[in-house]
Amino acid sequence: MSTSTQNAQSLKGGEWLIKEASPFETFIPEDFNEEQKMVKEMCLSFLENEVIPVLDRIDQLEEGLMPSLVAKAGEQGLLGVSMPEDLGGLGKDFITSTLVNEGLGGGFSFSVAVSAHTGIGTLPILYFGTEEQKQKYVPKLATGEWKGAYGLTEPNSGSDALGAKTTARLSEDGKHYLLNGQKVWITNGGFADVYTVFAKVDGNQFTAFIVERGTEGFTNGPEEHKMGIKGSSTVQLYFQDAKVPVENVLGEIGKGHIIAFNILNIGRLKLCAAALGGSRRALNTSIEYALTREQFKQPISNFGAIQHKLAEMAIQTWVCETALYRTAKWIDDKETELVNSGKPFNEALLGAAEEFAIECAMLKVYGSEVLDFVVDEGVQIHGGNGYSDEYIISKAYRDSRINRIYEGTNEINRLLTVDMVLKRAMKGRLDLMGPAMSVQKELMSIPDFGSGEEEAFSKELKAIANFKKAILMTAGAAVQKLMMQIEHEQEILMNIADMAIETFNAESALLRVMKLAESKGEAAIQYEMDMMKVYLTDAADKINKYGKDAVNAFASGDEQRMMLLGIKRFTKVEAYNTKDARRRIAAKLISDGRYPY
Repeated sequence: MSTSTQNAQSLKGGEWLIKEASPFETFIPEDFNEEQKMVKEMCLSFLENEVIPVLDRIDQLEEGLMPSLVAKAGEQGLLGVSMPEDLGGLGKDFITSTLVNEGLGGGFSFSVAVSAHTGIGTLPILYFGTEEQKQKYVPKLATGEWKGAYGLTEPNSGSDALGAKTTARLSEDGKHYLLNGQKVWITNGGFADVYTVFAKVDGNQFTAFIVERGTEGFTNGPEEHKMGIKGSSTVQLYFQDAKVPVENVLGEIGKGHIIAFNILNIGRLKLCAAALGGSRRALNTSIEYALTREQFKQPISNFGAIQHKLAEMAIQTWVCETALYRTAKWIDDKETELVNSGKPFNEALLGAAEEFAIECAMLKVYGSEVLDFVVDEGVQIHGGNGYSDEYIISKAYRDSRINRIYEGTNEINRLLTVDMVLKRAMKGRLDLMGPAMSVQKELMSIPDFGSGEEEAFSKELKAIANFKKAILMTAGAAVQKLMMQIEHEQEILMNIADMAIETFNAESALLRVMKLAESKGEAAIQYEMDMMKVYLTDAADKINKYGKDAVNAFASGDEQRMMLLGIKRFTKVEAYNTKDARRRIAAKLISDGRYPY
């Protein structure tokens, strides 16, 4: 595990909202070490050599092809990067394992299969299994000899996972649990060897079980025909008195929700990483096309409308990467801290991921929506060709759409973001009351127009501080006004979540630029400066709208007028020529012929 940053011991999940951040205590992608860079290059090389050449065969679900590719990835060590060495893994840090997800993220259906295998297919056993269970299953999962899958979703329980109807009852001889029910949308379900399946013991105790392929009474249905990720095995699972040995209960009976929800925290961040990898590939595909496609006797990359698209695709990809690895380092540092305090590795990572569950939910939302934006604009840049299966961007477009649905829909994750913040505040884990009261007092005072003498980045830092005030003001007033009814006002909660996502991203981008400016000088990072400033400028407008929509939904009269003035004050930023900035960014992409960051 990596060396801890200076503020790792004191930082809590969600505290970025009420604390100033230092760029020098912030991990940025330029801080990757040589081994981490090498691991990512291995992943990219694997895709180019093993996966991309056979994409059509993968999408046709050629029998045995996907399992063989997963096994090949395992032979190169790409499946067990973060698993302990004594269980067949490489024992690398959390950032390195996140880089693997990103590096393999541009592999279309293959990426889905690997992510499901290394995430929900393996981690429940790795983190919650007994020593015997771990020794039996994890080494074979780490090498890819066995493939993993996860059975949670049912026909009538998707987001409401605890509403599952699959049951488990103890056999008369006490040696087996007999599972009865059905699971749907099971990734890797058609070829997996090991499944983590959730069922209710005696109809009410939600519990996880390890189920092996070939178990009596357990079968799977045919492959689903899907809009995208066509090469990803997706089937239904059927249990008819399926005989699962009692020693295959995973974790405690009745505590299956702990496994399901804790694994999701890590999965959400890793989904963001995979989406980032997909965004990079789609952006590069679009740059290459814009350079070679000619209209009106010149490459379409010469046109301002196309340059605007390419630049915005690059900005969002860059910001996504920035926010992702800032959070990954926090989790890595927290894991190190917990291990050093005596926690076993499984409790340490689960505890670290739970601490930053708020950020993981935000990253899942943003990463999946960045990929959707990038592939959509990629199709547009390709014009009519983008709608043809002959061009790979059409596959990227179809494959992207699922990411906003699984690992918790983006709506659920937005609601969770605010719900977790409010619950932590109520429990005293997060001190929001003091800062929120300070913002209310500030609203009654004369605005501070500054001294006129300003240091580098002072305007941007002030903008970020004000964005946070806008969130605290809006959320604080909404809670005071609506009290316990706020959970039913989902539109308001999603407005506040979007304010938080934009603010976290903008702050992450600013911190990255500040750290780079210190080491390289501002003149050497013109394009990074442009990306940060364009994002921050646009974020101000978005936060303004989200804030106004929320305030107008619950406030009226003088309170409403004062809060709207507050939103206006807290989202005011210096004018910036985003058109010219985007043209400079696009010129860099076009000159390099690829996304260079």
